[in-house]
Amino acid sequence: MTTEEIKDELKEFLVAELEISPERISDDARLKEDIGIDSLDYVDIIAFVRRSYGFKIEKAEMSGITTYGQFCQFISSKTVND
Repeated sequence: MTTEEIKDELKEFLVAELEISPERISDDARLKEDIGIDSLDYVDIIAFVRRSYGFKIEKAEMSGITTYGQFCQFISSKTVND
């Protein structure tokens, strides 16, 4: 799965399930400040990632990830098939 496919799927989830305006979601949008993701949203997102991509995000892994693009790139890096 490509990073672009992950971006599209995650954006669809954020819009449909968390009711976030699609205009707020871009590669350089900050997850908290620009998109408005709060701690309860993170729980839903982590569950979505686990369901959709088959891995659990550990809290320490999120250190330094602040933008939507970084988050999607992180997911992509974890889903690369060997």
